[in-house]
Amino acid sequence: MRTAGSGGAERGARHGEGPAAAGDSVAGSVADSVAGSVATPAIPVFLYHAVMDDPPGWIAEFTVTPKQFAAHLDAVVRSGRAPVTISAVADHLAGRAPLPPRPVLLTFDDGFADLPGPTAEALAGRSLPATAYLTTGAIAPGGRSLLPPAPMMTLAGASALERSGMEIGSHTVTHAQLDTLPGRDLAYELRTSKAVLEDALGHEIRHLAYPHGYNSPRVRAMSARAGYETATAVRHALSSDRDERYRIARLIVRRTHTVADVEGWLAGAGARVAPYRDGPKTIAWRWYRRARAAVRGPEFAG
Repeated sequence: MRTAGSGGAERGARHGEGPAAAGDSVAGSVADSVAGSVATPAIPVFLYHAVMDDPPGWIAEFTVTPKQFAAHLDAVVRSGRAPVTISAVADHLAGRAPLPPRPVLLTFDDGFADLPGPTAEALAGRSLPATAYLTTGAIAPGGRSLLPPAPMMTLAGASALERSGMEIGSHTVTHAQLDTLPGRDLAYELRTSKAVLEDALGHEIRHLAYPHGYNSPRVRAMSARAGYETATAVRHALSSDRDERYRIARLIVRRTHTVADVEGWLAGAGARVAPYRDGPKTIAWRWYRRARAAVRGPEFAG
């Protein structure tokens, strides 16, 4: 299996999947603010990766320092928004229960080593629940993933995350570009990661995050058949109470984002509001990556 370089991430950003270029999600306009008004209530869903001072180079752009993270969390508390986990959104979208007024979601992908330690402590100290999507091949004993080397948590730490107030979801086994995989490989990524987490935690895993946000109608359909109730993408957008269950929009937090950026998103401004259809560039980029994967094999989604 190949590991894609940073050029792939940059191209994906231009085409609407994966991390956006710095400032793309926060160059808000008056129209953005209107979209986040009472008529279409915007729901900020933040996507974090590692929280550390000295991250490996490959994840540095999507890492915030503990000081930055604390400032972001303080902004969340000041906003007066109601922090919820993904299950609350699932219950709303399924018609089982309403969301609280002005919700916000904090999500974490991959399972870096800081998560069950200082990151969980910073959240718990402010009584902020969160959702962690774990890449099982990177954290399980003997597991294999496409993630480059980095300090990671262990699968045994997942139960500690739950005790600290985090909900656990799947982030697949290897962190591959799901929308480029053949059916058998896609089913393996979706079902095996779910089963590993369920065995470790002793309960059902209902939620999924697509690596790098890459998905397609086929991936979304197979995610539903695998038993997931929701799936989060990236989309560089605010979610809403009308968002799609199998590609809930998230805002990826980069090291270049400021507290003002975070405050803008919390105010429901600075980004478009989902749901919306994929643009031609996103679709073209997906087909290009599929063709490349047919030649090179599965690639790291990042």
